[in-house]
This record gives sequence, C-alpha cells and structure tokens, in this order.
Amino acid sequence: MKEILLPALCGFLTGILSAWGVGGGTLLLLCMTLFLQVEQRTAQIINLIYFLPTAGVSLLVHWRRGYLDGPTWRAGALPGALAAAAAAGAALFLDPRWLRKPFGVYLLWAGLSMLVKLWRGRRSKS
Repeated sequence: MKEILLPALCGFLTGILSAWGVGGGTLLLLCMTLFLQVEQRTAQIINLIYFLPTAGVSLLVHWRRGYLDGPTWRAGALPGALAAAAAAGAALFLDPRWLRKPFGVYLLWAGLSMLVKLWRGRRSKS
C-alpha cells in the first residue's frame, strides 16, 4: 500500500501547488529524489512528462480567462518546447553527477531570489 500511496500523494500535492504557480515541478523532483529514492535522471524525465499535461491545462485556463498575451506566448512556445526536448535528450546522456550540482545551484538561486524579493517587499511597505 505504501508503494502506491506515497507516490500518489506526492503527485497530488505537487499538482495542486503547480496549479497555484508555486513550482510544483521542482517540488516533484525533490519528492522523487529525496523521499522516493528515484535516480535524478529518471526523476527529471518524469518531471518533464508530468509538466506537459499540467502546462497544457494551465495554458487553456489562462487563455479562457484572458490572461495570455498572444504575441508573448506565441514567441515563447516553440523555443520553450525545443529547449525542453533538448534538455530531456541531454539528461539521457549526461552523468547524473553533472546534473545534481547545477540543479542544486538553481535551487539555491531560486530560494535566495524569493527571499530577496520578500525582504524588498517588506522594506517598501515600512
């Protein structure tokens, strides 16, 4: 039961968070590698596959609500898809050790930039 429940719970919770724009894909990677002992390369491939339907639904909802700027998303859709395909292909051939360090640096940078933004926002309200 645990073999099914924990992965399902991780997927469900990260799906909800990604719908809120919190970065569910990053959280899914962390859940898979830290709690489910999935090798990082496999976790990144799963994450890219997981991203496609969630991004598609998000795109549709935002389009229906009028939140999309047509020229902007049209300009970014093809390069984004090509970059994702290239990254997935590269992940198949790179040693996982080469993937862990840049991902760790990215997580540190993302966390620090969020803290700086929060700190600046609080200072401007004072």
